[in-house]
Amino acid sequence: MEPSITEALPQLLQRQQQAFLAQPDPELAQRLATLQALKRALLSTYPQLLSAMSRDFGHRSDYDSLLADVLPVLNYLKYCQRNLRRWMRPQRRHSGLLLAPSNIKVHYQPKGVCGIIVPWNFPVMLSLSPLISALAAGNRVMLKLSEFTPQTNQILRQLLAQAFDETQVAVIEGDAKIAAAFAALPFDHLLFTGATSIGKSVMQAAANNLTPVTLELGGKSPAIIADDMPLAVAVERLLYGKTLNAGQTCVAPDYILCPQHKVAEFVRQWQTAFQQMYPDFAHNTDYSFIINDRHQQRLLGLLDDATAKGATGVPASGDLENFKQQRQWPTILLTGVTDDMSVMQQEIFGPLLPIIGYQTVEQALDYIRQRPRPLALYLLTFDPQLQQQLLQQTHSGGVCINDSLYHVAADDAPFGGVGSSGMGHYHGVEGFREFSHARTVLAKGRLNPAKLMQPPYRRWWQKLLLRYLLR
Repeated sequence: MEPSITEALPQLLQRQQQAFLAQPDPELAQRLATLQALKRALLSTYPQLLSAMSRDFGHRSDYDSLLADVLPVLNYLKYCQRNLRRWMRPQRRHSGLLLAPSNIKVHYQPKGVCGIIVPWNFPVMLSLSPLISALAAGNRVMLKLSEFTPQTNQILRQLLAQAFDETQVAVIEGDAKIAAAFAALPFDHLLFTGATSIGKSVMQAAANNLTPVTLELGGKSPAIIADDMPLAVAVERLLYGKTLNAGQTCVAPDYILCPQHKVAEFVRQWQTAFQQMYPDFAHNTDYSFIINDRHQQRLLGLLDDATAKGATGVPASGDLENFKQQRQWPTILLTGVTDDMSVMQQEIFGPLLPIIGYQTVEQALDYIRQRPRPLALYLLTFDPQLQQQLLQQTHSGGVCINDSLYHVAADDAPFGGVGSSGMGHYHGVEGFREFSHARTVLAKGRLNPAKLMQPPYRRWWQKLLLRYLLR
């Protein structure tokens, strides 16, 4: 009888561990060849990935998939190939007088076998981007893909089998039970992308093995529109960030803080801009669907709860009731929201957009500071003093000033959360280092002046040296 997936996981991990022990520190040429193999497989397979992602979503725009899934991975691959030699080079550090004469360097050493748990919303980018960081750092990887994207998983499995054998990159599929068993494995590093509530369980499972974790958890990312910002410009900068993938993005603007006297005009401007970007919405193929019925019902529950408690739902296009029975939803703007509504307590992860009016910008900043630290924070203003004030007085994983979403695409900068929105990074050199152990190596030659400071103490040269060091 074939072992179940949960029973096979430890055996798969053991095979990867044995392969890693046989080659614990791949050289630059081998790592570059590994990345090149992944690049070739991606370029030959991406049309099938686009089709598979659309089938998994019911409909997903090919451009959404290209711009948010395929191209970021391809760009990051090229970026890592260009920079990997420099990242791998040991860094010289200063030894100081007490350790002289000695040579101190920091070597970035592969951790071993890494686990990566992938969400459904960007199934290619959020599997392959951290995979690239882990492979660049010299590790072997086990990927747990989401059960909500079976068609995409099938193509990803083919893509990765084309480039690697299972002892280097292994693909696992399955439901929450299998994901829990996966998180409980004694990996050398574990990366999870998903909901904060599940992230807590993943971290608890990893703690039993003292496995270091990277958590990218999302949360409620606010956008502040300052009074000096023309609303047409603000809407233009926020609209794509909310409509990409129908708002099913961990860094989508979750709610808007807008000057109270401009709220009604903001709604009108949003409707106008939305209809220009997605004309004939009911038949528009540029807009993606909500992933499945389960998430549609979750969003419908948030909407019904908000309207039952006094909020007003205004669709950006068409009639509100027409969209409740289907998975193609325009942005639905919510005015009159209050803190007791579920939509203001949970990450939305969809096309609902609450708008909160404020009287002063200090009031808006206080609103953000009193809540868990978000993954992204957006500020729309041309006032440099207000920009600096926000940077100094708030915490978030990342910030976009006069834009939204695009900071995620910066290959040469870290991406990750803080506090409730996560920990660790997997972009840029920080991603390489996240999957590496920074090992300090101190080396000495024949001379050993350190013995002069060893017991017996209180000899005259020791007193003289201490007097010099303590000055």
